Amino acid sequence: MADPWLTLIGMNEDGLQGLNAAARRALDAAHTVFGAPRHLALAQAGERGRPWPVPFDAAPVLALRGQPVAVLASGDPFWFGAGGSLARLLEPHEWRCHAQTSTFSLVAARLGWRLENTDCLGLHASPMEQVLPRLGRERQLIVLLRDGDAAAALARWLQEEGWGASTLWVMESVGGPQERCRMFTAGQAGDALALQPAQAPVCVALLARGSDGQAGLPATPGRPDSWYAHDGQITKAPARAMTLAALAPRRGQCLWDLGAGSGSVSVEWCLAGGQAVAVEQHAARVDNIRRNAGRFGLQQALHIVHGQALQALQLVQTWPGTHAVPQAIFVGGGFDAVLFEALQACMPPGCRLVVNAVTLETQALLVQLHGRHGGQLLRLELSSVEPLGRLHSWKAARPLVQWVWQR
Repeated sequence: MADPWLTLIGMNEDGLQGLNAAARRALDAAHTVFGAPRHLALAQAGERGRPWPVPFDAAPVLALRGQPVAVLASGDPFWFGAGGSLARLLEPHEWRCHAQTSTFSLVAARLGWRLENTDCLGLHASPMEQVLPRLGRERQLIVLLRDGDAAAALARWLQEEGWGASTLWVMESVGGPQERCRMFTAGQAGDALALQPAQAPVCVALLARGSDGQAGLPATPGRPDSWYAHDGQITKAPARAMTLAALAPRRGQCLWDLGAGSGSVSVEWCLAGGQAVAVEQHAARVDNIRRNAGRFGLQQALHIVHGQALQALQLVQTWPGTHAVPQAIFVGGGFDAVLFEALQACMPPGCRLVVNAVTLETQALLVQLHGRHGGQLLRLELSSVEPLGRLHSWKAARPLVQWVWQR
């Protein structure tokens, strides 16, 4: 860290006067300054300024490796900023960072909110559906947005989802002389922002209030089947809860979901903080998986492969990054001895395999594999109440055999 060539500088709406002496020295010494046009203007970068390419690309910065370079970002560059994207491409000695108070902290200070009790999201280039799992009665959220149009779109989306009674604080240029805050309900905000759009930089603070009976998405696995698009090929909610318990998702881990059907298991794995690869051979079901991923804003976490399981295994193992190495594998359909041999060959130590079977042939295979390899074998029999004439009776679902094995 003695002589880094790159300096990351947090730049808030108060411009140069908000920088400490060390950040000012690094900015003055930089031959080239990268940032958004707004930040370059605040920093008075002049001819040294280089706006970021759209979409964001770190290559122009890396091309100047060894020269004095400054990168400007809002507030804390490592909270939904460029810091993390750049640092993973550099050695520790190549850079230093001068962070400022984040926009999240500034907004929480304006509203008197405890930041530890507030969900903070950066949705500049991410789907607003990521808000959905975080909505609940009186939940607090602070959301960074691309521009005023995005603020109006968020308000309309909340209204459509049944959260139109939520209170929104639409905040512009927080921390600078042009700061402005307007308060609406989500139901009011769409029209109000259409008449008087918010100016970037903009963020929205949200106190969630739903319509009568609207409590938000349950936090536990086994969410209602009605939340998902499907053609009947879906792991039903009670069995899905048991399946997710066996898969044991952990934040940052990867699931391979083979024969994914509707993708409901993958969705709930991702909602627990993981990433998933959903493999499905039927095109209509692939479309349903895509719709279900979009419903919860999981497009970046849930990767979809259209094809048969054995072919997909060969493809996925060539991918760079964490998706090539699963920590858990779920097979909801199409399991056979050939697939098990292929999975054995690619499963890393500690990987968990969960197989659900409803056919006698596949159940018999699971009994054999349990005898050879051990693990846990369960038989699940579920019944639900349905009308029978003027009264009611139990209707049994097909028995499900589940084999859980860890390599």
